[in-house]
Amino acid sequence: MSTKLHRYAVVERPDDPLMERVYPAPVRSLRTPFQRDRERIVQSRAFRRLAGKTQVFTSRASDHFRSRLTHTMEVVQIARLCASALGLNEDLTETLALVHDIGHPPFGHAGERALDRCLRDHGRRFDHNLHALRIVEHFEQRYAAHRGLNLTLGVREGIIKHSRDYSVSEYPELAEYMLDQMPPLEAQLIDLADEIAYLTADLDDGVESGLLAIGHIRENVEILARCYDAVERQHAGVEEKYLFNEALQLMQNTLTDDLIATTLRNVEALGAESLEDIRRCPQRLAVFSPQAEAERLQEKRYLYDTLYTCEALENEHDKAEEVVTALFNFWINDPEELPQGHFEDIEEEGLARVVADYIAGMTDSFILLQYALIKRAVRR
Repeated sequence: MSTKLHRYAVVERPDDPLMERVYPAPVRSLRTPFQRDRERIVQSRAFRRLAGKTQVFTSRASDHFRSRLTHTMEVVQIARLCASALGLNEDLTETLALVHDIGHPPFGHAGERALDRCLRDHGRRFDHNLHALRIVEHFEQRYAAHRGLNLTLGVREGIIKHSRDYSVSEYPELAEYMLDQMPPLEAQLIDLADEIAYLTADLDDGVESGLLAIGHIRENVEILARCYDAVERQHAGVEEKYLFNEALQLMQNTLTDDLIATTLRNVEALGAESLEDIRRCPQRLAVFSPQAEAERLQEKRYLYDTLYTCEALENEHDKAEEVVTALFNFWINDPEELPQGHFEDIEEEGLARVVADYIAGMTDSFILLQYALIKRAVRR
């Protein structure tokens, strides 16, 4: 953690409510509370399963494509750099970056959409942030005295609020997370660090897959074109793929620097002297400048139009929907086929939620194995 924190950063003081855990925990003199939370997350099963979950391309396509885990590590690097530059709590920021995707189901966003559609038929919804909270509070079982990872309130608040705002009227069960206040800057940074990471990585993986062409990207993504031209002037005659890689790194650095500079300007314009000033602000302070935001949106539209919705990935998305829907319906109709350990939660949570929780925890390979097994069972 930075030795010097700005006044508006989260400071780890024993009397701070953000340090509170649901269950008593012994004090460790060599590790701060957020460092301990970081270790608990990294050592969890849910975190390890990120290695087997799709980011954009399934791991079956190539070992070189990002998984949820490798994407998470890229977000960590960007988020921690921003926190250091802004004088924020780096340990809290890193911990939130590590846990930010832990609630995603298999097959990426396609799997999440399919699971949400299944739950809607039962009056429920699937939200990966809320599922992440359920994972760290309930599903992880590593301690003799309690369920869950027993994380600090500061980390649990960041899990809920890093990427969206929830209202107390709609989510009264989340009232303890100060829904009427903005999250600390450490949490606000995570969503945009995530954006920077995947905007860079998805262009890279898209070209690696052969679905995107470097020339076409240069014609349609202004920030990448500008970075590529700058790199090409420095390295004339170098092979295109190496120039593209350099341009991606320059683009990532450009967006990161913009996020740092714009956030700092916003904090200074507010005159923030404390964390309470950050919390009372009516809007988020960690944002891009208008130019960077426009370029971000342009690139995001390009990725949706040319990559995320291309025929090859749409076929994968259709397969994901088929697998998730078939398994969901199978266990809804035959709940006795669920693993024994899930039965105890049905009375309290309802069958639909329990089935969704089980599916959401699966890796891509495990859910495909379960799908093959039930297809054979049905054929009998």
